[in-house]
Amino acid sequence: MACMKNYLLPILGIFLAYYYYSADEEFKPEMLQGKKVIVTGASKGIGKEMAYHLAKMGAHVMVTARSEEALKKIVSDCLKYGAASAHYIAGTMEDMTFAEQFIAKAGNILGGLDMLILNHITSATMEPFAGDIHFVRRSMEVNYISYVVMSMAALPMLKQSNGSIVVVSSMAGKMASPLVAPYSASKFALDGFFSSIRTEYSVAKVNVSITLCILGLIDTDSAMKAVSGVLNAEAAPKEDCALEIIKGGALRQEEVYYGKLGWASHLLKNPGRRILEFLSLRNYNMEKFINN
Repeated sequence: MACMKNYLLPILGIFLAYYYYSADEEFKPEMLQGKKVIVTGASKGIGKEMAYHLAKMGAHVMVTARSEEALKKIVSDCLKYGAASAHYIAGTMEDMTFAEQFIAKAGNILGGLDMLILNHITSATMEPFAGDIHFVRRSMEVNYISYVVMSMAALPMLKQSNGSIVVVSSMAGKMASPLVAPYSASKFALDGFFSSIRTEYSVAKVNVSITLCILGLIDTDSAMKAVSGVLNAEAAPKEDCALEIIKGGALRQEEVYYGKLGWASHLLKNPGRRILEFLSLRNYNMEKFINN
């Protein structure tokens, strides 16, 4: 009890004050002017809207998705909207070789990289899990492993620019969600991997920020089709969602919560977990982080 009174309760108070009462730094669109940004899953939905926002902010935009025709149109639109430059490379994130080589090609075209926004997912429907292991494997490969492959390939460039990795996730990656078990598993994996890597970077003084974006229901065509007749929830606009994701990355926030979440966003932030993560670092040999 004495330990809790002397140490844990003050720490809890500090964390709660930080998460709920600290003032956010002001976002300015010029933060992205001239920045070199990759957006994956950019042929439609949130990814397309992010590309358009970045173009209007004067960024160098590189987009990727499977549909070459859609990407051509988006690149043309980005140039009209004021992008410093706009490029695309089409391909599928089911192919890990493409995922890795895409980063190298994009870096050569852009001349470096300031922000990597990982947004792509494999298609999914909302239904009870019936043992389709192939779909579980594909979900993990596209929604999770390709994110790891691309972020690690981009890391040397991001270290040079003191850049940012932005990972688009979901409430299904923070809480159990029925009817989407494979999708949920891949989103939980993103939280586990990138939150761990963020801690490693913090201890090792690697100046690359990692922003995890936890989204509620967004009014993209694919999401609306998936939840039709299944889920009764209000959807948030994809245009605003895209802007909030970009803001979070530019401000180097650890997490962004967006959607019609209400009080749920405060519970999902889970300050208790953060306290335990902070306290657990005392048990590690810090030299292990520096030497590796």
